[in-house]
Amino acid sequence: MTKPADVAKRQVRTEKSADTLSLQALLELQRAAFLRDGIPDAQTRIDRINRLQSLLLNHAEELAEALNEDFGTRPRELSMAADVAGCMVDLAHQKKHLTSWMKTSTPGKWLARAGLRQELRHDPKGVIGIMGPWNFPLNLTIVPAGSAFAAGNRVLIRPSSVTAKTTAVLAKYAPRYFDLEELAVLTSAHGGGSDFAKLEVDHMFFTGSPEVGASVAAEAGKNLVPVSLELGGKNPVVVDADADIAKAATRIADARLVNGGQVCLCPDYVWVPEAKLGEFTDRVLARWRTNLPTIKDNPHYTSTINEKNFNRIVGLIDDAESLGATKHQVIPAGEKLPDAGTRKIPPTLLTGVKAGMKIEEDEVFGPVLTVYPYRELDEAITHITSHPHPLTMYWHGDRNDRFYQLADSTRSGSINGNDFALNMFGPDLPFGGIGRSGMGGYHGKTGFDTFSHTRAVAFSSMKVAVSEMMSAPFTPRDVKTTNFQLKFWSFLTKRSTKKNRRK
Repeated sequence: MTKPADVAKRQVRTEKSADTLSLQALLELQRAAFLRDGIPDAQTRIDRINRLQSLLLNHAEELAEALNEDFGTRPRELSMAADVAGCMVDLAHQKKHLTSWMKTSTPGKWLARAGLRQELRHDPKGVIGIMGPWNFPLNLTIVPAGSAFAAGNRVLIRPSSVTAKTTAVLAKYAPRYFDLEELAVLTSAHGGGSDFAKLEVDHMFFTGSPEVGASVAAEAGKNLVPVSLELGGKNPVVVDADADIAKAATRIADARLVNGGQVCLCPDYVWVPEAKLGEFTDRVLARWRTNLPTIKDNPHYTSTINEKNFNRIVGLIDDAESLGATKHQVIPAGEKLPDAGTRKIPPTLLTGVKAGMKIEEDEVFGPVLTVYPYRELDEAITHITSHPHPLTMYWHGDRNDRFYQLADSTRSGSINGNDFALNMFGPDLPFGGIGRSGMGGYHGKTGFDTFSHTRAVAFSSMKVAVSEMMSAPFTPRDVKTTNFQLKFWSFLTKRSTKKNRRK
């Protein structure tokens, strides 16, 4: 039974900061409220998502400025598009459809005629823990929070400590929109992410690196807490033999530099037909030169998030070059790059990369693109399948037999054709990885389902009792019934086998 929103209670919100309570106290507060109030109705859920949207929209400028300060340089337009407006489509979709999604469904209609009524409830799990990353600290916490609200849950958000200024703004304003028993934004005052991972929430949702994701899953596993992991990986691109090289090079060059390359969906390496390798690399470099007449003081060029990642990316480039790779960098005249002060790394294209180089295995998460030549598509497929499954895969070319050969021979969280991150546009496709790139998914109904418990309900008005049929004593009638079932299913199986062989 669902319960309506308590409007009067919201009007007297205390605006109490989450920092006033411990992690465990916040969890207990939300769990007690969940049990006290029961399953929220659609109006309550929509109201919570509306407030979540208002939290971002009403403070968008301050949040964008905080993101710029956290990164060092991050374009306002990118922050608005990705971390504010970018949340709205899925949140609006949740509001539009949650009323139908939350309804009890009734499968097994033919069994109901025999007196066995079956139902599927879509119940909230309770308290959801959301651990966000630093690269899109708003989008990748607010969107799953919206799905959790749509499913009827309470939410604890633990943003990344790396983007501390953005977290501070979110934590400052969240109490104006939510009681702590509905949503709480946690800061470093509550300890590190490892402390949050130990909480006995009803579902833990993590976005970040595979290495940290493994530790989160291990901690959650100790408490048998279900986990969704949205991770990363080295996303491959395959350019078809008949593709428009100029168009492919332009779009791949642009995609590699989104957020300074610090996107889990950025292309990491490209396979190009051998005969077109030179043209492709020339066009990528030309695109970067045209778009970036300056870099060091360019407010449109996103900085690497911190010194640790700056040194790691520069180290990957240096290691590859020292082992024989060829480095092509776009450095505007008069600028000395990489620049540790601004944490700006020039767009870098590498050729001649081979096994044994660190960049062959490590996700770059920066403005570096590796390019490989191929003669036969199998060369690219062999390389891709010999590495962990990526979060996404890119194909540039027509939807032809070679595309299906690639799709059928590999595994990835998604496939995108001829442009960047198309699977993120529109709320109907699930977002998630496979294997090392993640488990579980969200966006649209997939997000609602992730944070819901599909609960089976069955009622009998049958004249026969299952309990009696399955307990001693077993009568001659029971033996006859059992033997009939075996013969019946044996007949159907043999008929299916013969029918399948004739196809």
